[in-house]
Amino acid sequence: MVSETARVTSAAEARFRINEPNSKPRHVKVIALDPTSEALVKHLARLRWNNASFFTASAFAAAPPGRGFSMQGWLSDLAGRTKDLIDEIASADLVVMVATAGENAQAATLIGEACSLKRVNTTGLILGGSSATDEMLSKTLSKLRPWSLMLVIASGEDYVEDMLIALRA
Repeated sequence: MVSETARVTSAAEARFRINEPNSKPRHVKVIALDPTSEALVKHLARLRWNNASFFTASAFAAAPPGRGFSMQGWLSDLAGRTKDLIDEIASADLVVMVATAGENAQAATLIGEACSLKRVNTTGLILGGSSATDEMLSKTLSKLRPWSLMLVIASGEDYVEDMLIALRA
């Protein structure tokens, strides 16, 4: 008897496979929330991606938006140019927020609210590593959990790259 795996990989079954790429590319926005994750996001941006854009919100993590705040110019691309948060999210299919355990991830609230408003899916990736304590992870999880449909604690920087590949960035 032929196993199920052998049967589905046979030439007879191969005729049912779709060998073309998805007709609609996915637009993924990757946003670093703190200076440590910003270094990783800058490194990842140098790799080859399908349709991903990379940004940082770490400059805004130090202080919450105050009086006279506008979402225009709230994000920065990796060249340091300000970008309109709502415009960037409106053109996205997925927003991936990258944070470091124990760092300030306060920007996740504003980004998450904008994603909710525009009905854009969100994923949170937390750089945990073996040096992250439960307290550090808890601090960052509490900021990302309300705004992330999927939340992953990454064991290392390679894991973040693998997740972006799996998310078709």
